Amino acid sequence: MSIARFSPFELLLLKSRSQVDTATLLLLGWVLVHRQHVSEGQRRRRLAQVTAQFRHGHELGPVMSIAHSQDLQAIQLAAEVVRKECGTERSQSIIHQAITVATDDGELSLANHYILRFLADLLSVAPMTLNILFKELTGIPLVTPEDPSRDAYWQVHDPDYHARKVREAEAAEQKQQQTNARAEQQQRQKEQRHQQKQQKQQEKQRRQEEARQAQEQEQQRQQEQARQQERQRQRERTEREQQRSRQQDSHRQGSHQQDYRQQEYRQQEQRNNHSHQQRTAPPPPDRTTRALSVLGLTPGASRIEVRHAYRRMAQLHHPDRFYSESEHQVALASARFQRIKNAYDYLMQTY
Repeated sequence: MSIARFSPFELLLLKSRSQVDTATLLLLGWVLVHRQHVSEGQRRRRLAQVTAQFRHGHELGPVMSIAHSQDLQAIQLAAEVVRKECGTERSQSIIHQAITVATDDGELSLANHYILRFLADLLSVAPMTLNILFKELTGIPLVTPEDPSRDAYWQVHDPDYHARKVREAEAAEQKQQQTNARAEQQQRQKEQRHQQKQQKQQEKQRRQEEARQAQEQEQQRQQEQARQQERQRQRERTEREQQRSRQQDSHRQGSHQQDYRQQEYRQQEQRNNHSHQQRTAPPPPDRTTRALSVLGLTPGASRIEVRHAYRRMAQLHHPDRFYSESEHQVALASARFQRIKNAYDYLMQTY
């Protein structure tokens, strides 16, 4: 096992010729370092004098260094070594030596008062036995030590204690007030920053909402404008179609009038021819005459004239030309067209 894992006191015990003597040296050295108004040299000489018969075999310097370090683990280990290796008599002897070195000048320091009680407890020495040993050596009983944690102790041993405590309390209160004031100021600044951040965020959201609404309004305006333009184009198309339809109707009417005048002229000519034929030829059968009359022809018309007359009459009286009229007008047009077609079919068969 590496020696680096051992504490200084454990290393000292390993080097010691007598672990009990080394443990006793540490316990007595711990008492000596708490003697008041005693130099370090005097402490070491007193420890050497008390332990002159010990067989530890090492210097006192390392022991005093450990005692000055207030290493309680080392103190407890020393007490365990003594308690394990020795009996009650040796423990009482160590307490006797500790009382001796603690009261050489007749005054027991407050620290050693507590140390003696602590050592007695570590070495299993009863408090009554400690009191008896102390009275035998000093002639005075071991009274209950004063408590340094109480104000009454410092008011007796330190006249300026109360004033200093008041000043310390006032300074602590003032410091606490300053701390609270700084904390409140920081909290207010934090709240202000938070409010500013919220305001900025709300302002940003408001601008975004306004931009969104403006965009929607622009889109609606563009859509409405597009619809108006589409309606305008539709009206223009309708007007153009109506104008074109009127022009077509006017053109058809003009053509029909011209055809009608030509038809009248031909009919007049046919009537003249018919009058001439009636004087020179016998009259045609009645059905043929009626068929020719339906087509607007006179008896004696040629096959070509029959065909032209049929086409002209079919255009004038075709039912599709009366789609916008009433049903009665459409029915009449259909009937006229059927008579014209029947007359044409009969004439084409007989001619």
